[in-house]
Amino acid sequence: MRRRIAWLVAATTSAVVLAFIIPLCLLVRTMAVDRGLANANQEARNVAILVSGLQDDPRLPDLVDAVDRRSPARTSVLASTGQVLGAPDPAIGEDPAVRRALTGEAFTEVDDSGGEILVPVVTVEGTHVVRTTVSSDELHRGVTAAWFAIGALGLLLLLIAVLIADRIGRRVSTPVSDLARVAHRLREGDLDARVELSGTPETRELGHALNGLAERVIELLAAERTAVGDLSHRLRTPVTALRLDAEAVEQKDVADRLQVHTEHLQRTIDAIVKAARRPVRNNMRTWCDATATVRERVGFWSALAEDQGRRFEARLPATPEPVAVDGADLRDIVDILVDNVFAHTPEATPFSIELANNGGRPVLVVSDEGPGMAPRSSGNPERSGVTGLGLQIVRRSVGGFGGDLRTHAEAGQGTRIEVWLPPVAHAPGPRARRQSSSGSEESLDSS
Repeated sequence: MRRRIAWLVAATTSAVVLAFIIPLCLLVRTMAVDRGLANANQEARNVAILVSGLQDDPRLPDLVDAVDRRSPARTSVLASTGQVLGAPDPAIGEDPAVRRALTGEAFTEVDDSGGEILVPVVTVEGTHVVRTTVSSDELHRGVTAAWFAIGALGLLLLLIAVLIADRIGRRVSTPVSDLARVAHRLREGDLDARVELSGTPETRELGHALNGLAERVIELLAAERTAVGDLSHRLRTPVTALRLDAEAVEQKDVADRLQVHTEHLQRTIDAIVKAARRPVRNNMRTWCDATATVRERVGFWSALAEDQGRRFEARLPATPEPVAVDGADLRDIVDILVDNVFAHTPEATPFSIELANNGGRPVLVVSDEGPGMAPRSSGNPERSGVTGLGLQIVRRSVGGFGGDLRTHAEAGQGTRIEVWLPPVAHAPGPRARRQSSSGSEESLDSS
């Protein structure tokens, strides 16, 4: 915007300056010519007075020479006797203009070579002709310098106008740029971003509207979580009734299948309720130490793994690993992935959790040695009899903070889930990686 305003003012000012400079330059040129002709005409009149008053005086030639030498113009006098006084000019008698002046007519002629003034002096002895010539250079003396001065003044005025336009454009564009920065911060998830109202009334109104939009987004997010939490909570009663009815089924295989489906439905509802009850974060640009978060969840699940006789291996780095993910989101992702292992693999099935750094990007890997997952028609793998909702929740969560979810699974060959986490561009603390005394990563094994 500043550039466009500057260009607009530059174009407008240029047109105005040119509209004044061109006529002014022509006027200076005309005034210079008129000045040169006026000086030459004055000199010719002075010589004519001398000729008329001292026509018989022997000092007349010297006086005419003195007048001719004191100015750039050349003055010659053709006496009635044919004698030439002043500037020598043998061909003066053959000049058509001089012949015209001999008839008693005084006039001025101007052409590309310069100008000349002819003044006839009529005496009792006859007609004398005074001719004063001025060269073109003399007529235009000082015009070029004046044009340069006028052009420099025009450029100076143009520069001043552009500088003033830039200042005005900055006052107009700076509030708009601030609005854009706040809008980008809101788009990136910083719902605490607000516009400081400044600038023109229209800009202030736009900033007020953007602040109101941010407030409305927070209200809608809170209302959405409340509604989902309430809906999920209401589902608990029918699920409980469904479990009781499944226990009353007399056919054992049917009852077992119903119990499995009911437990999976219950876990899904619990996950939805937990996600819905999470407080709304006004600032989504959070970070956490992935190493500490995953280690805390490893300690939680290791007890259950020991109860079920599962060999559980955790490979975690010995140093902090800052990631641009909220700690609650990362805990939920670990819990869902590990819960899927416990829910969909037989007891005593080994599994592992690994947190590594691959090319500058932290990667969370949860793998098991269970029956694996069969590919779905949509391209997403699933275990037999499983809806895959847990992975869908993880995929949606990972996509929300700019990560990536990769699934590697084949039927009968286990499952490997990779969660590529976004690193922190500017960590709040020192980012130096510290190795353990052995130089290796931490490892936790339980059987």
